[in-house]
Amino acid sequence: MGILRIYLRVIALLAPEKWLAATLAVANLALAGVYFLEPWLFGRVVDALSSTDKHAVWRLIWSWAGVGLGGVIASVWVSLYADRLAHRRRQAAIAYFFEHAIALPLSFHGQHHTGRLLRIMHGGTSNLFHLWLGFFREHLATLLAIVVMVPLALHINWKLALLMITLMASFATFNAIAMRKTHKAQGEVEELHHAISERAGDVFGNVLVVQSFTRLAAEAAAIREMMRRALAAQYPVLRGWAWLSVANRAASTLTIVAIFALGASLNVKGEVTVGNIVSFVGFAMMLIGRLEQFAGFISGLFFQGHSLRDFFAVLDAPVMREDNPDAPDLPVVRGEVAFENVSFGYDATHPALRNLSFRVRAGGTVALVGPTGAGKTTALSLLYRAWDPDGGRITIDGIDIRSVKLASLRRAIAVVFQDPGLFYRSIADNLRIGDPDATQEELEAAARAAEAHDFVVVKPEGYATVVAERGRSLSGGERQRLSIARAMLKDAPILILDEATSALDNATEARVQRALNKLTAQRTTFVIAHRLTTVRNADLILVLKDGELVEQGRYAELVAQGGLFAELDGQGRFVEDAVEDAQAMPATLD
Repeated sequence: MGILRIYLRVIALLAPEKWLAATLAVANLALAGVYFLEPWLFGRVVDALSSTDKHAVWRLIWSWAGVGLGGVIASVWVSLYADRLAHRRRQAAIAYFFEHAIALPLSFHGQHHTGRLLRIMHGGTSNLFHLWLGFFREHLATLLAIVVMVPLALHINWKLALLMITLMASFATFNAIAMRKTHKAQGEVEELHHAISERAGDVFGNVLVVQSFTRLAAEAAAIREMMRRALAAQYPVLRGWAWLSVANRAASTLTIVAIFALGASLNVKGEVTVGNIVSFVGFAMMLIGRLEQFAGFISGLFFQGHSLRDFFAVLDAPVMREDNPDAPDLPVVRGEVAFENVSFGYDATHPALRNLSFRVRAGGTVALVGPTGAGKTTALSLLYRAWDPDGGRITIDGIDIRSVKLASLRRAIAVVFQDPGLFYRSIADNLRIGDPDATQEELEAAARAAEAHDFVVVKPEGYATVVAERGRSLSGGERQRLSIARAMLKDAPILILDEATSALDNATEARVQRALNKLTAQRTTFVIAHRLTTVRNADLILVLKDGELVEQGRYAELVAQGGLFAELDGQGRFVEDAVEDAQAMPATLD
């Protein structure tokens, strides 16, 4: 994406307030008129002073004062409303970026670190803000002044005007050379800054690991080394643009000298007046100021360009899916679920699921078991459309889930994830993710059912207690119980339990299991489990291996078959014994 294209796209983001933007553009046109009228009036005054018509002098002076006053008023108005417009559009850009980014596929987020996305959002919107301000305060008036001034200068004297045009050409050439020479290097600098943000984000997100493994000095040293590399890559770019500044200044000085020299020669020949020379010098001084300002803008846009490219690249990334505007909502759900020859792969060469087919009656409980990486979580993530299958289809009550609005589908499904996914918010706010309209009484009822109320009320601020990022201020069991309470509040007809009791001790698991038994009543429930004794009462057990369904049946049937499930069951009992032994040891880190 070229610099000009980026700039045009930046300006296009002002479209929601196009009428105010148009009014500001008109005000800039008035300012452009002031910029070229003032030196022209100056030259007229000089010529009038040599005449006998003193009234003409005062008329020109008063005209000059009126033009200057009009320029001041227009400048103040532009500054005031351009600021407000830029601030509003920056907030709108942040909101738009955020809304778009959180709707992007999980595969996108798997490839982009949170620290990188935050840097792109904040850096991009900050650059947009400064470009919008610069557009209305400087860039537009500069462009209009040049467009108006060059024809006027050619009309007054084309020979002197050619010197000004040569100056403009030299500025354009020098800037083009600087951008071409340093573009790739600046891209490397931006990638290094992204890497620093990613590394810092990793460290902040894993402070416990960093401290417990005494990695403080090592991680700080790694950040310092990355910063050293970023500076080493940045210095050659800065050096190139410093030479550009020298070249621009030299061209400006030579142009002023040339205008005086050529003007003096033409005056001797009677081709221009002293006033014309003064006007041209005024034009040249103004042009130099504006061109230097414009060169600063080009320089700024160059350094901002990579950040803005990254910003627009995120906005251009397609969301995982967009609802068909005519798609209906999923009707009231009974809960019959069917997978029909479903295949899916994160990578086309390594399918995660192959021709998976099964049917679950409404209100039934299905357990998915199998070795790590068998595709259990992947299969159920397709049910709430974290991804769409590459082949086959999934239906709820006979309706293809891709034919209904995504929001209505997800309202019908509650998930208790293996990682509870708690927010840096109060306990009450975390629970209301399940039901934003839940009353305090409903929150407490759900927490009691999930065996969470007792530990919440002893917190310093009870349900108003703020949970640390990703729930790190709570134990694993506390996090999981809040996650279960959140699912209870959602009260959806289909429930997915992804290792919902894996972080609980035996006593708490027994209490939560009773609560889950109440929760799963009259709901279609999917259970992912490694501890196979937790799925004894499932109506159907699906055994997956390498993405394929290899066994299915009830618990006793599968054990009797002596296949993979029986092998896993034996391993599961061993694991449970080990877990019980570990839980009997004193807790030192929880």
